[in-house]
Amino acid sequence: MDVGTRTIGVAVSDEQGIIAFGVDTIKRKGLKEDLARLRELLDSLNIAQVVVGLPKNLKGEIGPQGRIVLEFVEAMKREIPLPVILWDERFSTVAVERVLLEADLSRKKRKRVKDKLAASLILQNYLDSQQQLKTEKKNGT
Repeated sequence: MDVGTRTIGVAVSDEQGIIAFGVDTIKRKGLKEDLARLRELLDSLNIAQVVVGLPKNLKGEIGPQGRIVLEFVEAMKREIPLPVILWDERFSTVAVERVLLEADLSRKKRKRVKDKLAASLILQNYLDSQQQLKTEKKNGT
C-alpha cells in the first residue's frame, strides 16, 4: 500500500508472489471509513499480509509523512488482524511520476493511476527482495 493524506494506493501480487499489480485507489474520507473500505477490499482479495510503503527522507530518517503512515499502520493493526511489513518507499512516487510523464499521460490520467502504480512499485520491490533472499538461501550465499 501507498498511504497518502488524500488517497491510499493498493496493489496485490499473483499467488506465487512474483508480480505486483495495482488494484485500487481509495479516496481518504476519515480513518474509520478508510479502514472499513480497506478491510472490505483486503477480505475480498483474500490477503495474507500487507506491505506498506514507509516514506523516509534522503538520510533514511522518518519525517512527518512517515509518522502519519506509522500512525495509520498502528490503527490498521487494531482493526485488521494481518501481519504488516513496512517497506522503505523512498523515490517510488517520484519514479512513477517520471514514468507517467514519459508516457505522455495527461495530468488527469496521471492523478488517477499514480497511487496505484506507486503501491505496485513498493510491492514489487518487496517481492523482488524476497525472491533474492530465496535464491541466496538456495545457493548458500
